[in-house]
Amino acid sequence: MSGNGNAAATAWSPSHSQRSKSPAETHLLNYYRGWEAAVGPYITSLLAEPWACAQTNCRAGGGHCHAEIRKRWGAANLPLSSQLEENSPKMRVIRVGTRKSQLARIQTDSVVATLKALYPGLQFEIIAMSTTGDKILDTALSKIGEKSLFTKELEHALEKNEVDLVVHSLKDLPTVLPPGFTIGAICKRENPHDAVVFHPKFVGKTLETLPEKSVVGTSSLRRAAQLQRKFRHLEFRSIRGNLNTRLRKLDEQQEFSAIILATAGLQRMGWHNRVGQILHPEECMYAVGQGALGVEVRAKDQDILDLVGVLHDPETLLRCIAERAFLRHLEGGCSVPVAVHTAMKDGQLYLTGGVWSLDGSDSIQETMQATIHVPAQHEDGPEDDPQLVGITACNIPRGPQLAAQNLGISLANLLLSKGAKNILDVARQLNDAH
Repeated sequence: MSGNGNAAATAWSPSHSQRSKSPAETHLLNYYRGWEAAVGPYITSLLAEPWACAQTNCRAGGGHCHAEIRKRWGAANLPLSSQLEENSPKMRVIRVGTRKSQLARIQTDSVVATLKALYPGLQFEIIAMSTTGDKILDTALSKIGEKSLFTKELEHALEKNEVDLVVHSLKDLPTVLPPGFTIGAICKRENPHDAVVFHPKFVGKTLETLPEKSVVGTSSLRRAAQLQRKFRHLEFRSIRGNLNTRLRKLDEQQEFSAIILATAGLQRMGWHNRVGQILHPEECMYAVGQGALGVEVRAKDQDILDLVGVLHDPETLLRCIAERAFLRHLEGGCSVPVAVHTAMKDGQLYLTGGVWSLDGSDSIQETMQATIHVPAQHEDGPEDDPQLVGITACNIPRGPQLAAQNLGISLANLLLSKGAKNILDVARQLNDAH
């Protein structure tokens, strides 16, 4: 069997089936297409022709059969949405935890909408709550000293079985989760880069063309360190609050000429018109996991793990495993300036990582790559610990995940060998002292 990109595209066309596909089947096909885009020829060969099935009750009607896809892939335990739907109790209520902010609700609503399309036999109830990070608004995030600023209360509800899963911005989740929890899904990443939003009187400007001594607001040491190095004529000050609050401070007060926000958050809020400049990696690399959503669940709740597992986006998953492994091995966090940039191309995963002093005057940056090889057969046998950097993705081949993790560790070791530990130690001491 062989195929190319065009063959793969036509293989999934409606002409191969006499009926339209359900939302669950559409999501499943997109799931395999994600692997095709990320790692290439092997998945292309899987998609190159329709597979008939002899089962009289096959839902695919002689076209692409779920059971046959499982057989070809070799993943005997791959959770399929249609089977989960059929085996789940009717009208079971799945409780979804989230923060109360408008952006958090929008993100959670998008995940729940996908799950509803996949599992129409289930009900979903959203439970919103405030976290420590939402309540403490007069102190810079890097100075609060709490590792789980935006997750602790949600994890407490998960532990007490008050919710079944929690939707987070992945960058808010530490690389080491509390015992008993895991990230059961990482959804497709949106634009991970940072964006500049300008005060109305500076619309049309860029950071480079802002007047001397203009004040730029950011809550991130990572952003401030990189941008101070690049734009020495600007001053950078902390600004706290959710997106609505920060934009209101920018527009209604005269303190800030611009603020730096995540592009993905602005896009999800529908505020595309406020993006005045998108910062490229040469100007400002992004935070680990930025732009992706993570779904946290109880590690031993197999039903919920199976339920959310189909949300994994393969390319996003591998990129984020590499990023999180890099950060974990550096022992970094929000109290030190660490940033990354990843890309997947032609079966190669590229990871660029860097560390900076607080003022950006000292830095180390390096790039490494790894080949992502998809095995001809899915690895058999359970793992003693299926988690990698807090993520469980049993429905995705283990080999690529390990390759991504090893890439992150290798890059961290390279930076440490060049003096990254000293830069980070000094940054921590200075941050704690001020």
